[in-house]
Amino acid sequence: QVQLIESGGGLVEPGGSLRLSCVASGRTFNDYPMAWFRQAPGKEREYVAATFRGTFYTDSVKDRFTISRDDDRNTVYLQMNSLQPEDTAVYYCYLGQRLLAAAPKYEYWGQGTQVTVSS
Repeated sequence: QVQLIESGGGLVEPGGSLRLSCVASGRTFNDYPMAWFRQAPGKEREYVAATFRGTFYTDSVKDRFTISRDDDRNTVYLQMNSLQPEDTAVYYCYLGQRLLAAAPKYEYWGQGTQVTVSS
């Protein structure tokens, strides 16, 4: 089974930056959709960014976050700049077809990494 190993979360001040990494192990892929979701306390999990033959973002992070991938290393990144308190959430790495099909043939979730933005 595929495992998604995340790293890079932590505590930062408003205006700061973090770079999240997610490494997929257990299987290799030459072409696969990957994304980042996040969930704040008491809120539903929401889509943040995705990469699959292009990059895509939710409106609230378009000018601040950058998603990228290194397929040779089976790794996806999320560079987060100008972080604000409302960005505080658990961030989850995702590999699968959720954003492309109602019934994904496969999907895997990371365990999540905490991002806290506070003075």
